[in-house]
Amino acid sequence: MQPHPDSDNKTALKCLVITVSDTRTFADDRSGSLIKSLLRDGGHVTVGYQIIPDEPEEIILQLKTWQKVDVIIFNGGTGISKRDRTVEVIEGLLERTLPGFGEIFRMLSYQTIGSRAIASRSLAGVYQDKLIFCLPGSPDAVQLAMEKLIIPELIHLSQQISSS
Repeated sequence: MQPHPDSDNKTALKCLVITVSDTRTFADDRSGSLIKSLLRDGGHVTVGYQIIPDEPEEIILQLKTWQKVDVIIFNGGTGISKRDRTVEVIEGLLERTLPGFGEIFRMLSYQTIGSRAIASRSLAGVYQDKLIFCLPGSPDAVQLAMEKLIIPELIHLSQQISSS
């Protein structure tokens, strides 16, 4: 069964990439760089790129500051250690969630890494007409999510938001 077709509008979306880490720098942030590269290859534009500490106030500030973007992709801070708080902070602010994103991501992860996929706390949803994604900080997880789920669906999801 084929999904209903998207419109022919293939406008590049304005994207923000935020790495949530207490240790990463621009020089060694492989996941943030990979997200930017895959967005570019998918025809989208990265209008901002930040590395912030895993502090709830910083995460909220970034989410609320960037008004003129279509997509915000967070990576990192999704584990289960006490410092990993990205998911809880973002989840509490989302207006609508996309539970299928996390479910499918974990299923795909399981095919690659086995039972360790249970610790994958990825998340997607909508906040103030922006698509929000929270990905693990692992480059392999980022590549999987971007190539299999996010890039193929960005235009469609964006169109769904704008038509509501």
